[in-house]
Parts: sequence; structure tokens; C-alpha cells
Amino acid sequence: MHGNIHSIESFGTVDGPGLRFVVFMQGCPMRCKYCHNPDTWEAGKGNPMTAEEIISQFERNRAFYKNGGITVTGGEPLLQIDFMLELFRLCRERQIHTCIDTSGITYREGESAYNKKLDRLMGMTDLVMLDIKHIDPDAHRELTGHGNEGILAFAKYLARRNIPVWIRHVIVPGITDDVQEQQRLGRFIAHLPNVKALDVLPYHTMGVNKYEKLGIPYPLAGVEALPKQRAAEARGVILESMKAERMRMKQEAARG
Repeated sequence: MHGNIHSIESFGTVDGPGLRFVVFMQGCPMRCKYCHNPDTWEAGKGNPMTAEEIISQFERNRAFYKNGGITVTGGEPLLQIDFMLELFRLCRERQIHTCIDTSGITYREGESAYNKKLDRLMGMTDLVMLDIKHIDPDAHRELTGHGNEGILAFAKYLARRNIPVWIRHVIVPGITDDVQEQQRLGRFIAHLPNVKALDVLPYHTMGVNKYEKLGIPYPLAGVEALPKQRAAEARGVILESMKAERMRMKQEAARG
């Protein structure tokens, strides 16, 4: 079995715990306005690689990944779930820490052949980094071209499975820099006891050159990069809202 691979980063430092071997999968149904990897969008392209070839590359430098492992990102890695199953099976055999960086866009509630595969994959997954683009469904559709109902359902699914999760959220000027939106996101996350970390990232413009090379208009042309301090402030708002919601939940449970 071959996966369609966009690229590989040998020494990733922001894609999960420790030093990571990062596999970028080709193909994504989302069209996020601030995406900095538009070259990963088109499915069916990329470099065909087997899971064995990826493991072989990892093993060459395994000593450097002592506190890390393999992270599969994209694009959207869960579009190629059969390949993911094969890759993570090999990781499990070799006791390699596994992480998936996903938008959750492929998830649909209910019984299906896909969800059965997803159950198997989660049984071999040590960490999920879940990107929640926007908590409001209409604003999410405007930002990405898709609603967020399945994504939020996926977050709840991970909670039921008790899969460790890191939430990622990007603060974009004029889109996700609203305090009420951040508070709403915090209240949602408060109901996910499996969340281990919250990364709130500032919008940047590092992908603009890729759009120019691909001949694609950049959707957020003219929007300036967000200062890191603004993202830190937003993170504080989200965390305070989480704390308040969990306190409310605790008091409600105490009242019976």
C-alpha cells in the first residue's frame, strides 16, 4: 500500500512532544483562508511511499527522537485512513510514539465502515492535535468552506475514547479575534476532559508566496500578521472561560 506524501520534515519541533519526524500527507477538503500549505490541497498527487519506507527513514535517526516520535499532518491525514492504519501498526510494533495533526473534517457520527477504521486507528494513536478553526458553524463555513458540526462531534468522540488531545486555534484579525468567540470556544473545551494542552497561535503571512507561485489569489490579502501578545491574551480568555465553565459544571453536579 502506498500513501500520497507531500513532504517529510526530519526534525520537527512544534508538531507534538519532543523532536518529531513529521509526515505531510497530500490532499485536503478544507480551504482555510489562512492555510499556509495550499500545495497540499489536491488529492491523488504527491510522492507515493509505503509505510515501510517512512519507518525506514525514521529509524535512520531514531536516537534523535528519544522523547518524540512520528507526527502525521497535511493536508488532511485522515483522508488516507487505510495508509494511516498500516503506518501506525508498524509504529506500534516498534514502540514509536504516534501523533495525528487533523482538522477532524472527515468524521461523521454513526456506524460506518470509515468509523470502524477510525476506531482501530485511535487504538494505535498516542496523541491527536485537533485544529478547531472557528467555534461558530456559519463563521467556520465562511472561513474554511465547511461547517464545523462534524469537527466538534469528532472532538467529543475523542473525549469518549479518552484519546489525549492538544487543541490548536489560530487567532486571525477580524475573524477569530473576538472575545465572545473565544469564550464560547473555552466553554466547549471545558467539556473535554481529555484535553492536555491548548495552543493559541497568531495568524501569520508566511504562506503568501506559495499562493503567488501557484497562481492562486490569497484570500486574506492585506491582513497583517497578529502580534504574539494578542494570541497570548486570547489564550488567557479561552482558559478563563474553560475554568469558569468547569466550575459551573462542578456546582451543578454538587446540587444533583
